[in-house]
Amino acid sequence: MADLYDTQALCEGVNRFASCRMLVVGDVIVDEFIWGRVERISPEAPVPVVDVYKESLMLGGAGNVANNIIALGGQLTLCGVIGNDAMGRELVHMLRKMNSPTHGLVVEDERPTTIKTRVVAHSQQVVRVDREQRRPVNADSIDKILGVLKEQLGSTNAIVVADYGKGVVTKSLMDGIRSLTRDSEIVVTVDPNKVQDLEVYRDVTLITPNNYEAQVMSGISIEDEESLNRVGDQLLQKLGCQMVLITQGDRGMTLFEGNGRITQIPTLARKVFDVSGAGDTVTSTFTLALAAGLTPRQAAVLANFAAGIVVAEVGTATVSASRLKEALLDGTPTGI
Repeated sequence: MADLYDTQALCEGVNRFASCRMLVVGDVIVDEFIWGRVERISPEAPVPVVDVYKESLMLGGAGNVANNIIALGGQLTLCGVIGNDAMGRELVHMLRKMNSPTHGLVVEDERPTTIKTRVVAHSQQVVRVDREQRRPVNADSIDKILGVLKEQLGSTNAIVVADYGKGVVTKSLMDGIRSLTRDSEIVVTVDPNKVQDLEVYRDVTLITPNNYEAQVMSGISIEDEESLNRVGDQLLQKLGCQMVLITQGDRGMTLFEGNGRITQIPTLARKVFDVSGAGDTVTSTFTLALAAGLTPRQAAVLANFAAGIVVAEVGTATVSASRLKEALLDGTPTGI
């Protein structure tokens, strides 16, 4: 286990993030936050009245995976579908402000850009409003996305597929990705935020379900270590993937490898204010670490440190490479 917490090796891996080129494919979302204070209850209904003092927009869904990778120093192209609307244009603007290419975004005129609006008062979410369309995207959109992947494949170290159930991650998309990467050493990671047909996720390098998603995918209730191990083993067999990383909230995460090795990594978070986007941080950090040449177990340790940082902040957060190295050198996530 000594190699797991070799601080020098982990920091050197983080330093190599800047040379890693990634493709992020999936459901792109705009996370809208309305910040306010509650000092009274509405006379019209038993609901709080929020006095708004700030509004902010962030990249969500596959966009938050991209945001995490950029924050950690990696290079990427984001591929997904947006609407021909104000929020779609705002999303493109946000990417350009981060000096990230936007040619991987496909516009569908009849489809709105997905927006998740969270009203937050006194560090607590009051309500969330979703504006979205979940039907599969057009076949032409899938072809355009696969065209971008094919064009950039020669310079790509890893592909992250972020499935939020909004219609981008389809069998045809995944079949195309498998066909393009079959004879390569490109890492392909799937983050199944909305579990669908397991056949869609077959034959990838890594899949990163949370505890609930792993139970749904396996059909096994996780009650203890023995049942957790059965879930991990079954997912490895069912999906034919090389690794399964199950995130378990305050119980940390467990890595299952195809060689039979199981690694349990306890959580490092001391305070948890908001888990929004924490799974994206885990997926981004783990995949970047693999692309940077670290072992799967070292990648899991880095992902655990990164998750411990972001859950201590309100809202969809990211962690920088410098802050991650600071946490590694200190031995705990900083700021918590």
